[in-house]
Amino acid sequence: MKYDLKTFQGDVFGGITSAVVALPVALAFGIASGLGAEAGIYGAIAVGFFASVFGGTRSQISGPTPSMTVAMAVIISTHANSLSEALIVVVLAGLIQVLLGVLRIGRFVVYTPHVVVSGFMSGIGIIIMLIQVLPFLGAPTSPEGPMGALRSLPGALAGLNPSALAIATLALAITIFWPRRLERLAPAPLIALVVGSVIGILWLTGAPAIGSIPEGLPAISLQVPSADFLLGALHPAIILALLGSVDSLLTSLVADSMTGTRHKPDKELVGQGIGNIVSGLFQGMPGAGATIGTVTNIRAGGSTPVSGVIRALFLLALLLGFGEYVEPIPHAVLAGILMKIGWDIVDWRLLLRIHRLRRDHLVVMLMTLLLTVVVDLVTAVALGLIVAGMNHARQLKGLELDSVVSVPVLDRTFFAGEKGMEISDPLQARVGMVALRGTLTVASSRNLVSVIGADIKDHEVVIFDFSDARYLDDSAAMVIEQLLEVAGDADTSVIVVGLSGGVAEMIDTLDVLRGVPEDRVVDRLARARGIARNILEN
Repeated sequence: MKYDLKTFQGDVFGGITSAVVALPVALAFGIASGLGAEAGIYGAIAVGFFASVFGGTRSQISGPTPSMTVAMAVIISTHANSLSEALIVVVLAGLIQVLLGVLRIGRFVVYTPHVVVSGFMSGIGIIIMLIQVLPFLGAPTSPEGPMGALRSLPGALAGLNPSALAIATLALAITIFWPRRLERLAPAPLIALVVGSVIGILWLTGAPAIGSIPEGLPAISLQVPSADFLLGALHPAIILALLGSVDSLLTSLVADSMTGTRHKPDKELVGQGIGNIVSGLFQGMPGAGATIGTVTNIRAGGSTPVSGVIRALFLLALLLGFGEYVEPIPHAVLAGILMKIGWDIVDWRLLLRIHRLRRDHLVVMLMTLLLTVVVDLVTAVALGLIVAGMNHARQLKGLELDSVVSVPVLDRTFFAGEKGMEISDPLQARVGMVALRGTLTVASSRNLVSVIGADIKDHEVVIFDFSDARYLDDSAAMVIEQLLEVAGDADTSVIVVGLSGGVAEMIDTLDVLRGVPEDRVVDRLARARGIARNILEN
């Protein structure tokens, strides 16, 4: 990709806009985690910088997220007796994330079905809008998430702040109606931020502002832990690492869907892990790919890792003495900007076609959306993937069973031209053929016994032909063993033909053919014909 002045301008706007938007969020998450407000901004800088430099998603912004905040609060209250022990857990989680990336675990997230991605994207958009309703009206953000915001809404309406409402409405209007031809010169979120802030500082001064920001760099926190603590810390560190990995990779999917690019999941996990290691060493809270920051960055023009670096450096500058210029910015300005961002995240393209979706796809999408809003993103995606996988398996079952052929073979056809095998009964079929083709998995394995088992009992010899089989999972392999047992119980002789590659490896690994004599496992059907003749003649 060519990097020019226009791209750099977009990265600068994206980095600064996402930094200002993320600043109050990072401070709030730091407080909510139990590590303190400064830990939130330390984490936003460390994770944001190193995940951008070493990560695998071009436009992703990383930092403290709701799920990591909740997890950290639990770790502090149940697994750590001091701040240093809690930070050791963060460092361990980062090391585990790096290991997951090195082991190439991250690539499996690309198999997430579109209805699941659409469900959690729309859910995220709704969450952003629900959370911003309170600051839009001049009330403080609820620490209990979107459901807490809804419960606090009556109180916010009763104590409506006219100044905040006016500033937020103006910021929202600018982001909606800012001419597209001017987006290249200055993105709408940045104009809304400047205009809304000026009005809030000079005229409508009654709106709540961001407030004080901690200054100065943190010292390195490094304490050698005991072996006992490390063993006990391993479990929460694994949970934190998995939660951060899933969070980050789901945000990467959101970034991909908005930019048309494709992230590198394993590289992203390495970058996130390095960021969390550094954050833990410098007294910061753990982080992950932040959907709000990422979307804000993309909408403001950020398109490369440079935007993430600029965001981290901007936050670092605030720590080093420039925070006074951000402190008077009204929360309502950010609420107005985020309202438009939340609206744009909702997958309207698919929601407007909801009446055309198949019922099983509709169920998965709506379930994922609802769980994202009511429970949390990780639970929503986990259950969405499970239900989508079950639906997919149900569809595969029919296709896979259609590729299995179980037919009787007439003796006069099978032994045609062979001396001594002249057939008196033209309809005699002592040999059966079971041809297993293509792919056989857990989806179809349950039905194989009922489909084929009855046919096996009707013959004296059954040939299992794997010549056209390409893949066999462990479930299907064990069902093959059951079919061999059915043949044994019916005194039906078995011949196996054409085992090769991964299919042969799976059959051999599970020792499925231990009851079949070695001389009856052959590579060609012609050899199977001779073995079948010997069996019938004896």
